[in-house]
Amino acid sequence: MNTTITQKERILSLDIIRGFALFGILFINVEYYRIISENGTWIFPDYSGGINGIIDTLIHIFIEKKFFSIFSFLFGVGFYIFTSRAESRGDKPRRRFVRRLLALLVIGIVHSFIFFGSILSIYAVIGLFLVPFYHAKVSTISKWLCGIVTAHIIALLLQVFVPNTGAVFFVIGNDAIAIFIMFLSGFLVAKAGWISHIGEYTKQIRWIQIGTIPFFIGFSIWIWFASQGDDQNIQLIMSLGLIPSTYFYLTSLFLILENKQIVKFLKPIACVGQMAFTNYVAQSFIGLAIISLMGLEFVSPKNIVIISILIFSIQIIFSVVWFKFFRMGPLEKVWRFMTYGKRTA
Repeated sequence: MNTTITQKERILSLDIIRGFALFGILFINVEYYRIISENGTWIFPDYSGGINGIIDTLIHIFIEKKFFSIFSFLFGVGFYIFTSRAESRGDKPRRRFVRRLLALLVIGIVHSFIFFGSILSIYAVIGLFLVPFYHAKVSTISKWLCGIVTAHIIALLLQVFVPNTGAVFFVIGNDAIAIFIMFLSGFLVAKAGWISHIGEYTKQIRWIQIGTIPFFIGFSIWIWFASQGDDQNIQLIMSLGLIPSTYFYLTSLFLILENKQIVKFLKPIACVGQMAFTNYVAQSFIGLAIISLMGLEFVSPKNIVIISILIFSIQIIFSVVWFKFFRMGPLEKVWRFMTYGKRTA
C-alpha cells in the first residue's frame, strides 16, 4: 500500500512539527512564567537531586534549545512560502515580508510586557537578515549557510576550550546566530524544493539523519556528564550540539510524517501548529493561570512536566474546536491584517 502523503498533506506535516515544537518550548518557558527576584537577582531553587534532577537533565539533553531551533527552521520555511506566494500574486515579496516582520515586532514588544522571555520581537529583528537572500541561488545560500555554521561552531569551541577569547567570538557563538542559521536552513530547504517533494529527497534526508545520529548521541552523553558534574560550560555544550541535534530531529520527523496514517492520527496537533502564533502567546496566560491555581511559588522540573502537558492538552482541545468554526487563529488574523492593511479572507 502506498503511504506517501500528498503535497497538501505535507503542509499538514509542517503544522504537526510546528505543534510539537510548541510543546517542547513549553518545557523551557514554564519555569519562567513566575520568577521571584531578590535585589534584582532571579532566585532559582536547587533541583539537582532526586527525580527533579533527573528531569532537569533530560530537559537539557532532549529539549532545551532544540525545539526553539525547530520552530526557527519552520520560520525560515514560512519565509519562503510567504514570499513566493506574494510574488505569484504580483505583490512585492520582500517589502511585504518586512511589513510582516514589523507587525511581529510590535506584537512581540506588547507580549514581552506579559512574558519577558517572549521570542517574537527577536524573531522579527533576526528575520530581517533573511530578506537579502530571497533572490539568491540555492548554491549561494548553501555556501553562506556552511560559512556561518563553521564560524559559529569555531566560536563556540573557542569559548569552551579557550576561555576569554574576546567579544567577537561571543557574538558569533551566541543563540541569535543559531536562530539565523535555522532560519536560513529552513529557507534553503524550501527554496530547493525539498519541502514540497519530500518523497523525491528521501535518500538525501536519510543520509543527513544517519550523519547526525553520532553527534546527537555524543552530545547527549556530554550534556549528561556536564549536568552531573555541574559544568559551568553546559549552555555552550548544548549550543555546540544544537545544529546536528536539530537536523536529526527534523529529518526523523519528516521521514516519519511521510506516512498517511501517522499524519491522520496526529492531525489534532496540526491544529495547534496551524495557529502557532496564537498558541505561543496563549501559553503564557494559561501557564500563569495554572501556576496560580496550583499555588506554586517556584516551578520545579516535575511541575514543569505536569504544567506543560496540561497547557498543551488545553491547546489541542481549543485548537480543534476553533477550526470547526474558523479558518484562522485570532492572532493570525490580526497579524494578517497588520501585514496587508485590510481585511482578507
